[in-house]
Amino acid sequence: MIFPIGDDQVKGGFYPLFSYGFILINIAVFLFQLSLPYEQLNAFIYEYGSVPVETLEGKDLFTLFTSMFLHGGWMHLIGNMLFLWVFADNIEATIGNFRFLIFYVLGGLAAHAAHIYFNPISTVPTVGASGAISAVMGAYLVMFPTSRVRVLILFFTIRVSAFLFLGFWIWQQWMSGTASLEVATAQSAGVAWWAHIGGFAYGLVAGIYYRLSTRIPTKQRGGDYYNDESFV
Repeated sequence: MIFPIGDDQVKGGFYPLFSYGFILINIAVFLFQLSLPYEQLNAFIYEYGSVPVETLEGKDLFTLFTSMFLHGGWMHLIGNMLFLWVFADNIEATIGNFRFLIFYVLGGLAAHAAHIYFNPISTVPTVGASGAISAVMGAYLVMFPTSRVRVLILFFTIRVSAFLFLGFWIWQQWMSGTASLEVATAQSAGVAWWAHIGGFAYGLVAGIYYRLSTRIPTKQRGGDYYNDESFV
């Protein structure tokens, strides 16, 4: 397994309030899920997870938001929170707290849109923060392509550029997503690949906008990023 465990950090920007807040909320909701008996947990997932066929019928649209805070297991939660912890803070530190909040929510909605487009008749609830986190990763690729990501491979740690790491990640999603078109729904593989791809595509576009409209910190010695002027 390959996991990112750190990156070059922005210094002097906005405190990543929502990035860390989302991590705490996701963990709290998951612990609540664990407290539920099996039947109640299933009902909870169907109540607050996003079901594509119901969304297209205009039903329970609130689940487009609530589903972003549900997870299907420990590994699902840990993987998502690790990626959120590594990549989200630099973006929020650069673009500001409330701009990041809007960006994150819209990223999740873009991920839902892509998933629903390719799975319009699915009755399987979609859960997880990975769509919104994919948007974070897409924006990070544009805004900090030369940032060094610390990657854990088995018991070893290496540093690779964000461009290489995230480029490889989205290539994996694309290959899995296109392969999933050969079956009835993406859920047959247990992963909503097109939600990842849709969120990432949105993040790329948003990242271009932020790169053009926001002062991006420059990398200095020690691998840190900082800006000695106020962030826009």
